[in-house]
Amino acid sequence: MFESLSDRLQEVIKKAQGQNQLTEENIADALREVRRALLEADVSLKAVKSFISNIKDKAEGQEVIKSVSPGQQLVKVVYDELRELLGGENKPLSTEGRPNIVMLFGLQGSGKTTTAAKLGLKLRKDGRNPLLVAADVYRPAAIKQLESLGKQVNIPVFTIEGSTDVRQIATSAIEHARQNGYNTVIVDTAGRLQIDTALMAELVIIDRLLEPAEKLLVVDSMMGQEAVNVAQTFNEQLGITGLVLTKLDGDARGGAALSIVHATGQPVKFAGMGEKLDALEPFYPDRMAQRILGMGDIISLVEKAQENFDIDQAKELERKMRKKEFSLEDFMTIQKQMKSLGSLDQILGMLPIPGISKDQRQTIAHAGEGHLQKIEAMVNSMTIKERRKPDILNPSRRKRVATGSGVSVHELNRFLKEFENMKKMMKKMTDFTKGGKMPHGMKNPQGMMQQMKNMRGNFPKF
Repeated sequence: MFESLSDRLQEVIKKAQGQNQLTEENIADALREVRRALLEADVSLKAVKSFISNIKDKAEGQEVIKSVSPGQQLVKVVYDELRELLGGENKPLSTEGRPNIVMLFGLQGSGKTTTAAKLGLKLRKDGRNPLLVAADVYRPAAIKQLESLGKQVNIPVFTIEGSTDVRQIATSAIEHARQNGYNTVIVDTAGRLQIDTALMAELVIIDRLLEPAEKLLVVDSMMGQEAVNVAQTFNEQLGITGLVLTKLDGDARGGAALSIVHATGQPVKFAGMGEKLDALEPFYPDRMAQRILGMGDIISLVEKAQENFDIDQAKELERKMRKKEFSLEDFMTIQKQMKSLGSLDQILGMLPIPGISKDQRQTIAHAGEGHLQKIEAMVNSMTIKERRKPDILNPSRRKRVATGSGVSVHELNRFLKEFENMKKMMKKMTDFTKGGKMPHGMKNPQGMMQQMKNMRGNFPKF
């Protein structure tokens, strides 16, 4: 979403790093480029003016001008303001109320119904017991869609068949939740193709009736500047408590997302990062600011790994590495876990890789994905016995596997050789982490880098 803005801001900072010190003149040049980058990214003029003014006030301070590292100082100032523009800090969802009520609203097509199911799944993982409420009685098949999504995530959906009385549905849902032990109620309300009096009147009635702890406006991040007008209207009428930005993984310029926070003064609480029902993430302004400025987002990557990786399975894999029992079957288990973190492009976007553009990252990711698909095809063409004991792969077996996976015997041989090298390196690394003797050539950083290069070779070939 923010790749274009990210590339432009990183270019500005790179130029500033070549300066001996920050002066009013080169600050003005840098801010001119920053302003242009923000406007091209579709950030509202009002938000841009505020952003630039705050950076200028801070960047022209004596402490910054005298800095021996002006580029880093400018990064710090831009980062701080970008973080504030995105909302300052993560604002977790309120858990007040018995039951806790979360009301979702927005225009038709913004992704409310899907977001309701995603949010239910997210809250259940956090230990809550959610109930989804189908309160959109106007859009054809809206109730059926929520029921279908509810089945996919195994979360019950409350509805009254044949009823178009939203007040009856809402009050009955709350009573049902209290009687059946649901501590969180997520209400999916109706939307329209545009804001109208009837829509607002209905939402105001539900708001006053339920008094929800959270009133979340669901906004399509690809909507553009019209999203700002929509957000302001909903905020004025209902007093929203937060935002959910859908399609934040899309290709739109992303400036509207920055503008909405500035216009409403309300934080983004969640971001939709894909079509899958587990692709809803808490929004962290500091982490997003880091990613925009090319600093990566290691914390989010680690949290994803902790959520998707099985600890017991990881310990068993470590044991196999130490005992030289690590097989191609185990390798495929790791690859499957890696896929749960997202695409290679998404993972690379979370890593702090300076000087790499969006196009370069995508080229690397595309090549890497292609190579990993070849590896997967080779392993899947083997029998279970061959995966567990690659040593039995004689020339005739190798020819069969190569033919079945659509690669040459040479490519298969190279992969198997690199797999053996990787196993040896893993054995050395696990021995060292367990308090064993440091592997030869790894007693200094240069030696370690050389060992890593030797281990990697063409596996995977990026």
